[in-house]
Amino acid sequence: MLISDFDYDLPDDLIAQEPPARRGDSRMLAADRRTSALKDLSFRDFPSFIGKGDVLVVNNTKVFPARLIGRSETGARIELFLVEERGERKWEALAKPVRRLKPGKRIIFSERLSAVVEEITKEGRVIAEFEFDGEFDHVLDEIGKTPLPPYIKREREGPDADRERYQTVYAKQRGAIAAPTAGFHFTPEIINEIEEKGAEFVEVTLHVGYGTFEPVRVDDLSEHAVQPERYEIGEQPAEALNRAQSEGRRIVAVGTTTTRALETCISRNGKFVAGKQTADLTITPGYRFRAIDALLTNFHLPQSSLLVLVSTFGGHKFIMNAYRHAVRERYRFYSYGDCMFVS
Repeated sequence: MLISDFDYDLPDDLIAQEPPARRGDSRMLAADRRTSALKDLSFRDFPSFIGKGDVLVVNNTKVFPARLIGRSETGARIELFLVEERGERKWEALAKPVRRLKPGKRIIFSERLSAVVEEITKEGRVIAEFEFDGEFDHVLDEIGKTPLPPYIKREREGPDADRERYQTVYAKQRGAIAAPTAGFHFTPEIINEIEEKGAEFVEVTLHVGYGTFEPVRVDDLSEHAVQPERYEIGEQPAEALNRAQSEGRRIVAVGTTTTRALETCISRNGKFVAGKQTADLTITPGYRFRAIDALLTNFHLPQSSLLVLVSTFGGHKFIMNAYRHAVRERYRFYSYGDCMFVS
């Protein structure tokens, strides 16, 4: 299929610029693959779709403040978005404006943090070595900003008001540069309600990288590959998932990143194996899902690898129809938006 087959029209005013006032207050579109039925609900209805014995799998990665704003030695404003650690003190980053940078250029972020450009890659990214006073993570926590997606266009200077909301309530393992946003809707109360029904709540970790939201740059999806991302499945989660599969119980993935970790693991090993590995699977039409039975997900960008994944799971025609329905019904889209449960 072509990436153009995954396009849809979205008015700008449906792109959520703020989270809802309270977690759990989002809308939810229930999409039944068997009947092709669509129901407009609230996320607070989600526990009614989870039954005894179901295994709900979430991604407990934690976003770190990867956005740094500094000045060159000549006073020019420079912004770095840390993408991937490249060794001790070295990071690959997106830079704005990259045209002002060249090897040897120093960027000063604070009295405790600066960086020297080592290389500009052929893709236009920056490799920089950082100099800092204290522990790097602590310095980032002090001066870094939440790395919000570019479609959130409100003012981003000043206090970092998104640091708490651009994070799930169960975030634990630091390492993501973008959040697993399907998990934003959960509250401790909703999680307790699900567990009280006899469902299992299982955590895995996939550190969301730039590849998750990098634009698809080819026309033919057979030529597309999503960048690898690090994931980890613990011993107990692996046992719980294998036990559920052997007993024919349903595995419900919260988000596309959770899905990628689970499907990579089972495609490679034939079962869920504990350990730290690399998710290198690109899910496109024709892929047969082996790990998950249902998927909770937010609404994704047109012509994105995430929309392709969801459409592959739910069926292209059905999911694209669901997206058109969501636009007509004025759902809120993208990271801070509403969600869809595909069962």
